[in-house]
Amino acid sequence: MKLERIHHVAYRCRDAYQTVHWYREHLGMEFVLAIAEDRVPSTGAPDPYMHVFLDAGAGNVLAFFELPNSPQMGADPNTPGWVQHIAFKVDSLETLRVMRDRLVAAGIDVIGPTDHTLFQSIYYFDPNGHRLELAVDTATAEMNRRLDEVKWQMLDEWARTRRAPAHAAWLHEVQHRAAQAGSA
Repeated sequence: MKLERIHHVAYRCRDAYQTVHWYREHLGMEFVLAIAEDRVPSTGAPDPYMHVFLDAGAGNVLAFFELPNSPQMGADPNTPGWVQHIAFKVDSLETLRVMRDRLVAAGIDVIGPTDHTLFQSIYYFDPNGHRLELAVDTATAEMNRRLDEVKWQMLDEWARTRRAPAHAAWLHEVQHRAAQAGSA
């Protein structure tokens, strides 16, 4: 079996109406579908919800559930805030800069751009507290080839030691050299 693609990814939201409008305004996502039920189809439990779907581009769909009868939503207290996020790809560094400026002008706090060597990105939060990332790929074919060659070795070493393998330490050297060149 081969999967075709992700059908949709679903998260919880505080307010479906606000969420749809926020994603349309700030990310240009089209509102494609709403489903509302008084019972959960998979379990039959009486739990009303609004399920909204947004077009995230290239066949990707981002969905949200508003659950008015559930306890207030919150983040996983055992997971650092920077871990759980939704990352969207943009086409260029210029688009990344324009989006950053637009978000800041709208009063949204933005971190970055952050240079990850393989890509650059910005981070911010939606009105539900979900961390979002916009990223543009900057890796060369050679960088990708080198990383592909060591991915299994890195995973195996991590599984044994639970320490960061040094197989791709050159990524940080590239970043360090670029930072030094920029400050010269």
